[in-house]
Amino acid sequence: LRLCFHTSAMVVQALHPVWPVLVVLAAAGSVAGVTGRGGLGDDVVPVGWPVVVNTWPFTHATDGAWAVLDRKGGVALDAVDAGCAVCEVEQCDGTVGFGGSPDSHGETTLDAMIMDGDSFDVGSVGCLRRIKNAVGVARKVMDHTAHTLLVGELATQFALAMGFKEETLSTARSAGLFADWLKANCQPNFMTNVSPNSTHSCGPYAPLPAPGDRLGGGSAATAAEGGGGGGGFAPDTASPFVDFDNHDTIGMVAIDAAGSIAAATTTNGANHKVAGRVGDSPIVGAGSYADSEWGAAACTGDGDVMMRFLPSFLAVEFLKGGKAPDEAAELAMARIRKRHPDFKGGIVVLDKNGRWGAAANGWTFTYSVRNGSMNQTQVFSQKPPQW
Repeated sequence: LRLCFHTSAMVVQALHPVWPVLVVLAAAGSVAGVTGRGGLGDDVVPVGWPVVVNTWPFTHATDGAWAVLDRKGGVALDAVDAGCAVCEVEQCDGTVGFGGSPDSHGETTLDAMIMDGDSFDVGSVGCLRRIKNAVGVARKVMDHTAHTLLVGELATQFALAMGFKEETLSTARSAGLFADWLKANCQPNFMTNVSPNSTHSCGPYAPLPAPGDRLGGGSAATAAEGGGGGGGFAPDTASPFVDFDNHDTIGMVAIDAAGSIAAATTTNGANHKVAGRVGDSPIVGAGSYADSEWGAAACTGDGDVMMRFLPSFLAVEFLKGGKAPDEAAELAMARIRKRHPDFKGGIVVLDKNGRWGAAANGWTFTYSVRNGSMNQTQVFSQKPPQW
């Protein structure tokens, strides 16, 4: 359930952290709470380890990870794996797991990654078909191959070899979403600079051979206007189709009692995405990033824009440069905002001391927190600096 009340913002800073710590990024919600920023503000509250923080109110996922961290010998890598898997089962907001975000062929596919901040080992899968536990497959890529990323049908074959069950990711809901999209002339549509005009046609499409396009097709201005056979928005701008119900990712970062940090993400991507699309979630440094020496970060939002800036990696680098988590989060968002002021996104940052911070752009985004001083997960809110 999504809470809809608003409380005044306060700032949270960890003065006496106690491991483990978890930060979870997830899909959209509308719960307002406190900002939870580490490093700035008038109100200072000890965080303590263990901690669970999840952007957006996917508290069951947070609790699933917390259950791992809170037991003796709980490992951060296992915690983020378990927490993300909860959302894959619960289909959090329809943006994670099976039965959501059908692509332009009507199929649901999944992206996921997991990263060990001690070893920098990573496992990722993109455009995974017919396997529900995407983050589990990503973990197998990390544990049982020398690779980082597997994609598409052959990633599915790998998953089957690792013992995962093959089953449809479609549901009555996702089939209905796809049918409604077809009835609406395939709107919204992520194709640009094509003929016929993707703002009112389902194709099939061919590239528009007008001069000035970076690929030899129509100009970005033409595409933005939807004229001359162009698409519905310019490829160099933020997508107008990303909102609370259409975006990428639950992401998690965690620190355990031994000081090890890990990160993970999983998503079914953007609704009505072009078939074959892989977003930011399985891209190291974009969807999430972990470095046990400094901290971790994870992102959610307009993945096609955000992945170009590697915001999770940037945020951890800002931690390395001495910034507090909230400052690192905002600096990472500001880097994107400079080029794409209207993009929608959020980031959560966790430092090695257990302090967390968050930043947002284009929406108010919520995240949930639990630490050793809390009896249950609490939900917090982060507004963009311009609001």
